[in-house]
Amino acid sequence: MDNNLFSDLENLGFKDTNQLNIYQNSESKAADTVKPEEKAVDEDSLLYDRTVTCPVCGSVFKARSVKNSSYRIEEKQSDYFIRYSIVNPYFYDVWLCNDCGYAAMKSEFDKIKEFQKDSVKTNISSKWHGKDYGQIYDLDIAIERYKLSLLNFTVINAPASKKAMNCLKIAWMYRIKGDAEKEMTFLKNALEGFNTAFSNERCPIFGMDLHTLTYLIGELNRRVGNYEEALLWFSKVITAIGVDQKLKEKARTQKDLIKEARLLEGKDITIEEIEAKQEETKKKGGFFSKFK
Repeated sequence: MDNNLFSDLENLGFKDTNQLNIYQNSESKAADTVKPEEKAVDEDSLLYDRTVTCPVCGSVFKARSVKNSSYRIEEKQSDYFIRYSIVNPYFYDVWLCNDCGYAAMKSEFDKIKEFQKDSVKTNISSKWHGKDYGQIYDLDIAIERYKLSLLNFTVINAPASKKAMNCLKIAWMYRIKGDAEKEMTFLKNALEGFNTAFSNERCPIFGMDLHTLTYLIGELNRRVGNYEEALLWFSKVITAIGVDQKLKEKARTQKDLIKEARLLEGKDITIEEIEAKQEETKKKGGFFSKFK
């Protein structure tokens, strides 16, 4: 797997990140077609400044934010990516303190522990080169800021779920950009993190209950080409008791897509083979044992 996830951050002071593995110190131990964003005549009028206090250095700064009425949903995709028109709220999802370099997705910005702040000061602030991002962010700025968030999550050894969601959002940004190779790199890293989170963290995770997370892991496996693994995860959603019918239907739809893909490849997987693999996994006490 490509470890150079933090490329393009050299100009901000981070030149020694090419060997950094985001999950190395984890607590576990265990293409879309590019569609141009529709821009309003005055995008600045769709944004506002939110006053934020940095939990690391105490600086007060303005975080650009999108008004709730300013964007429109065009499409929801199978891995929960949403295409927006008018203005893209993903572009403004990361808050960054320009004084110390601490960055995180806004939902996680204040969720940093005291001992983690020291890691930020040692590994981020000491190298940080401040940057003025202006008033309106574009796709490249969004990618850079998401990578800064991921770098911070890595140095503070944040839970795998946070790094996984951060990687997933970077993958979505590369999907918008039409860079399939980099999208795949970050999808694989997101999958690795969500697998770890499934085994070691309690749901809800980013608003996902256990069954929704199970579906997402199945879908990420499907997208990176791990068809047999994807079928196992989807099957658990379909056969579980008390699962929302819409989620079951989504799992069935994605399962059918895999069957179609395998038929085209001449490598169809039978239901008997899937069930046999499930039984083998259960006997070994694998990741589906918690569903018993």
